Amino acid sequence: MPRFVRWTALTAAAALLVTGCSGGSSDGGEAGGETGTPDSSATSAGSGTPLPSSLTSQKLDWGRCKATGGFPAPGDEWQCTTLKTPLDWKKPDGETIGLALIRAKASGDDRIGSLLFNFGGPGASGRSTLPWYASNASELGERYDLVSWDPRGVGASEGIRCRSDKEIETSESVDITPDTPDEEQAYFRDAAAFGKGCQKSAGTLMAHVSTTDSARDMDLMRQVLGDRKLHYFGISYGTELGGVYAHLFPRNVGRLILDAVSDPSADAEGHAENQARGFQRALNNYLKSTGQGAEDGTRKIVDLLKRIDANPLPTSSGRKLTEPLALTGLVRPLYSEASWPTLTTALETAQQGDGSELLALADEYNDRDPSGHYVTGSHSQRVISCLDDKQRPTAEEAKKLLPRFEKVSPVFGPMLGWDTTGWCHDWPVAGQYDTPEVSAPGAAPILLVGNTGDPATPYEGTRRMADELGKGVGVMITWKGEGHAAYGKGNDCVDSTVNAYLLQGTVPKDGKVCS
Repeated sequence: MPRFVRWTALTAAAALLVTGCSGGSSDGGEAGGETGTPDSSATSAGSGTPLPSSLTSQKLDWGRCKATGGFPAPGDEWQCTTLKTPLDWKKPDGETIGLALIRAKASGDDRIGSLLFNFGGPGASGRSTLPWYASNASELGERYDLVSWDPRGVGASEGIRCRSDKEIETSESVDITPDTPDEEQAYFRDAAAFGKGCQKSAGTLMAHVSTTDSARDMDLMRQVLGDRKLHYFGISYGTELGGVYAHLFPRNVGRLILDAVSDPSADAEGHAENQARGFQRALNNYLKSTGQGAEDGTRKIVDLLKRIDANPLPTSSGRKLTEPLALTGLVRPLYSEASWPTLTTALETAQQGDGSELLALADEYNDRDPSGHYVTGSHSQRVISCLDDKQRPTAEEAKKLLPRFEKVSPVFGPMLGWDTTGWCHDWPVAGQYDTPEVSAPGAAPILLVGNTGDPATPYEGTRRMADELGKGVGVMITWKGEGHAAYGKGNDCVDSTVNAYLLQGTVPKDGKVCS
């Protein structure tokens, strides 16, 4: 069952990302650079526990990158290594795990430092995604080492796999909007089985893959990379990670960009409702672009989903297009306006009784290759988010949400309403908080980029993040665009503002609008 918080299906990232960054400047102040005194590089945030020199003084052995996780090896300009970090940050001198890092060294002479990227999820592999994304950041790569990593529990960093390919494919027939007691029982059996599979795969790691754990990893990464301040580019869930880092290490904040901003004031139920609203808004915008009315077009899609729920559609592959796969196929093109024509074709063929096009879109989002092998970023996503999320709504509580969610989004509301209870049902590990703490008094200005048409992280969350970071810390710019995230999507105003902040330290006026 999908939760649509991920930035993009990793295998489709290259198609979604649009090349292009242009320089420029904006009026404003100066962002945090290399000056100032960072928090002690020898302690673990929040505990004061000294970090052993075996961690803080470790020397990274950068070498040629290998193919990993179904992704080919990147070009010669990329180097890879492994960083040791504590399994349990409460025991920094105990067992360690390895984090897989990747970098391209700054191409120019006027180097600022390292710029860390997190591409969202949670569960996105930075090691696989950064080489694809780097064309967006070519100007940044002149003055920064472009660096990313697979967070703990992801990909080459002790990646967690909760199910076999066959089990994943079987689960795609489970009804994610159950209509009968039998379907409801099957839904919860599947959810519980998923959690047990994760526990079997992850073992003790399952309790140590939280966003807070990753934020502490980032500060160790900063130290070992030799940077006095952390410069960071977080996208989607990566904005929540960036906010948590700023809260834990406000004095170590350098130049932080948060693009496609997650709402830190929303709990698990709130995120589900936000996404129902965001994806319906994007769908409405798509339907209007085709000349249909949003209400009429939505009704036709709801009717189509009901027919598919009752009788899955045949496809050219021999597999059936089920309702969960149809919903996923609908979501995939809403991440990028450039993909809207693909959605038109997929809906037309589905209305004619052929589910092949929607199934292909769902496979892209689910990271399924033609041979039937799945990349498991969605497994890591669930393990991390269920460790973060404290809420565990019951089935009855979820059912009470359904009328409100369906009103918000007739298409996506029912699935996301059920998702509030099914996602972490019978989870083996307790969640840590209702909402993340991101207040960062004393931090340097952090630039937040909000897209008014963003489906996965609706625009309203940008202002809420700015408010929670604190006065003088969160600086917000708005792009009146479509799709998920804003930087690198071809808007010169957005790109030049972000580049000026990262390259010159120029902080724009809070509330700047790019159209």
